[in-house]
Amino acid sequence: MILLAVVTAAGLLATACSSGDGMSGMDHGGPASSAAPTSGHDMPGMAMPSGDGLAAESAGFRFAPETTTLPATQPSAFRFRITGAGGAAVTAFEPEQTKLMHFYLIRSDLGGFQHLHPTMAPDGTWTAGLAAAQPGKYRAYAQFTTKDGAGKAVPLVLSQQVTVPGDAPDTPLPAASSTTTVDGYTLTLSGDKLMAGMSHELTVTVAKDGKPVTDLQPYLDTYAHLTGFHAGDQAFAHLHPHGEVKGEHGGPELKFEATLPKAGDWRLFVQFRTGGVLHTAAVTLAVS
Repeated sequence: MILLAVVTAAGLLATACSSGDGMSGMDHGGPASSAAPTSGHDMPGMAMPSGDGLAAESAGFRFAPETTTLPATQPSAFRFRITGAGGAAVTAFEPEQTKLMHFYLIRSDLGGFQHLHPTMAPDGTWTAGLAAAQPGKYRAYAQFTTKDGAGKAVPLVLSQQVTVPGDAPDTPLPAASSTTTVDGYTLTLSGDKLMAGMSHELTVTVAKDGKPVTDLQPYLDTYAHLTGFHAGDQAFAHLHPHGEVKGEHGGPELKFEATLPKAGDWRLFVQFRTGGVLHTAAVTLAVS
């Protein structure tokens, strides 16, 4: 069985209601795009981005923010472009899990997590409405799929470091546990021991008041969205969901393909929806 370290991160999740860490009770995606939902519920055609997401440029495309400094403790609008050949803004994107752009922000201590779906202006400028962020060093990620000059789909995740001025102590990664709770729900993770660079099936089981939860609602064309960040360098990983979406009756078991490229601790954020409310739990995975 697994050696998965799962943490409650109660303090971080409580902060989420005001700072964007966890985003409980909020979709926080905004009207990202007019892209239609994907048709394959097991998402066999969903092209997962390669690499660890730590580069600002790859395959001839670049993540170009207007600024790398965010105001402290107040909401802000973060604007950026994806540029291609000659520095021209890219304006054509392919939907991935119903959205043309997934934007993430996370602090260097793996707190302050935000996952948004920004809107794009006609000139290719994306705007992400960020919740207030505490002082510290962060990394902003843009995950998207576009096409190269030959018309081939190119799935990418690019990132840049950003700073929120001021002083705030880092929060140590919480102690390991086999379960976590958020908003009255208990999440339990199971599966084989995770090995770096290898594909494993990861199962997340959701319960409430000791009873299996079977009323999970679709979120991004699946019943839960999982994103991981590596402790130390903030490398990025998006875990591929398995199974079909069958109305508002998801759960209690959710299965994912977990391929994490590096050994060490990974902070996993599990997002799921019930009763129209989006919940986010934080989990630490130990990868050998």
